Amino acid sequence: MQVATYFFITVDLLLAVFEEPAVYPLPFLATSIVEVLCLLAFFGRLVHFSKVTPRSIFWKDTKNICVMVTIVLNLIDLIIYGALIIAEIQSVRWSRVLRPIYLINFAESRQIRRAFRSIRNTLPEIMYVFLLFMFSVLLFSLMALQLFGNRKLKTAEGEPYFANYLDVVFNLYVLVTTANSPDVMMPAYDHNPWYSIFFIAYIILNTYIFMSVFLAVVYNNYRKHLKNEIRKLAYMKRRKMVDAFNALKVKEGSEFVIKEDKWKQLVKLVAPDISNSHRELLLRVSDDEQNGYVGKDAFIRLADLLNIKVITMKTRMHPLESWMPHVYKSAWSRFIRRVVQHKGFVYAYDGIILVNAIFIALDENNPLISNAEWVFLAFYLVEILLKLYTYDPRSFFAKNQFWNWFDTLIIVAALIATIINTSLKSVGQYSSQQVLDIVFILRVLRLIRIIDSIQRFRVIMNTLINILPTMLTFSGLLIAIYYVFAILGMEIFNGKIRFFPENSTDPYAQECGTSALKDSAFAKSKYCKNNFNDLGSAFIVLVELTVVNQWHVLANGFSLVTHAAARLYFIAFHVVIVILIINIFVAFILEAFFVEYSLEKSEVETAIEKKIQELGMAVQEDASSGNLVENMESCETDAGTFGETNQKGLMFRIASKRYRTVDALLQRMFESEIPPEDEGPPIEDILNFSPNDLYIHNPTFHTAA
Repeated sequence: MQVATYFFITVDLLLAVFEEPAVYPLPFLATSIVEVLCLLAFFGRLVHFSKVTPRSIFWKDTKNICVMVTIVLNLIDLIIYGALIIAEIQSVRWSRVLRPIYLINFAESRQIRRAFRSIRNTLPEIMYVFLLFMFSVLLFSLMALQLFGNRKLKTAEGEPYFANYLDVVFNLYVLVTTANSPDVMMPAYDHNPWYSIFFIAYIILNTYIFMSVFLAVVYNNYRKHLKNEIRKLAYMKRRKMVDAFNALKVKEGSEFVIKEDKWKQLVKLVAPDISNSHRELLLRVSDDEQNGYVGKDAFIRLADLLNIKVITMKTRMHPLESWMPHVYKSAWSRFIRRVVQHKGFVYAYDGIILVNAIFIALDENNPLISNAEWVFLAFYLVEILLKLYTYDPRSFFAKNQFWNWFDTLIIVAALIATIINTSLKSVGQYSSQQVLDIVFILRVLRLIRIIDSIQRFRVIMNTLINILPTMLTFSGLLIAIYYVFAILGMEIFNGKIRFFPENSTDPYAQECGTSALKDSAFAKSKYCKNNFNDLGSAFIVLVELTVVNQWHVLANGFSLVTHAAARLYFIAFHVVIVILIINIFVAFILEAFFVEYSLEKSEVETAIEKKIQELGMAVQEDASSGNLVENMESCETDAGTFGETNQKGLMFRIASKRYRTVDALLQRMFESEIPPEDEGPPIEDILNFSPNDLYIHNPTFHTAA
């Protein structure tokens, strides 16, 4: 159902590609039938929700109301627009801007809704800063009009300089983004060097101070509301685990506990995919003293234990050890394996990679440089062969050994591409540029290996991997906002600017099809392809506006072909995307880096690792390379039981930090503030938490202000 819902949401959003103005035009009947099918799917999903949700809750849920109202509005607009087409009357599909509501309000999109809530909660605080910022811009604009308006200065294009107040406001707003610096200052600066003080003061106050305050306010409020969200999740989890314990508990002596058989039944029910051995490991952590039951504190940690990624492995004898035991266990063989496992081996190959990087940057036509590629390929092949000789190939190429797969595939592909390229050259004068390009790209990709060798690099990469899900969330958020602005831009600016090929005979080809752009910076910059004539072009223009550089040229161009008020569209986009959304995204990245750099392993994770070590069933990881180290001699027990020896060679290890999500890390940080005996308030109170409630350490919810 979730996949189907997202499929129809995607189809509904993509209809704008085929509707007029279209990238690939389709008849209105075709697009309207597809849209009706999508609306029926959305309505069916709502009906499904209503069947599994109490009626009182369903009709109080704002998400459901929003989706239902949007479906009705889309249908009304579709019927009216179709009737007007039949009557050959030009109309506007005004409801298309509502389509992103489906992306946001269905239950599956809770992460995007959280991002929208962050924006909504941040708006009141940022509004005061924005009003003060606009007051500063308007005040400086008034001073600029008085200073320069009557001096009859001219811009580089020959236009009057700061003669109109609205033009002054727009140009100074653009200066905040630095897109028109220093052009906007030059006429005044040429007239009198002292006028530069005005612009310097303006830039310091508005560009550096106010923009920094924007980021500070956004970050402070985002962090406050994010922690409130995490606080709700942490307390809700604690409360639900307590309720589960109360439903299953029995009296054992003077305390309430959950019996071992009931605990196993529960874990098998909620986590059916984990192995029996993994379940036994969790039981040994929860029932550390092997009393045959699990206490309340240990049971509350069960959700965290199940969320920790534990990799179960079986120790295997190296194939060479079984085929040639005397050779593989010989003195020189053990020496080779010790060398490969030593950190010096990793450092040596890091040095080879750096030297390889220098050779890649040198002249490829030099025979010495060209032949050196074979030397480096030989080094890398020897490295892979030595690792396969030292480590069990099945462990070396396990599904979680990303860097081993990456190294091997890159080296093998580079070897094949280099052989093909050399063979083509030796046959004759023919040289395939495509093969050569592949060779060059593969050489450069080899340098990525250095990332996993340096600890600080790994922290950064782990952070990037951790924030990837949230980056996808923000991508959904951006797509929704981009879509709304793209549809609005297509309705306002469609057909106003056109692109002509170089050989066009149209008299206004150089002016983007309109005399209004004659001698304009827009036409001179050959920006004709930057238009809103279809959804694809509109998205490209919005990306260019997000980058900010030259955005004023785009805004002025569209205002020339419509009205000066069109600039408000571009200013609104800059405020929403650049000032608000991008700053929230920066705030999240800052928080993610702080968490990744400061958070130590959680208590429950340490408990699992400690138990694994006690049972002698650990797989160690080399700190520098991340490759498995041979530490399998002490693990010899049966797969389903635990003891001093493990006859089947069963092994466990905690997955790398890179599997963590930022939400999980933040939740662990907050949970460390909750005392073990604190069951938390009722669910209803948890849902009504606000960022201003007191909750540090031992909160008192009934008196929180």
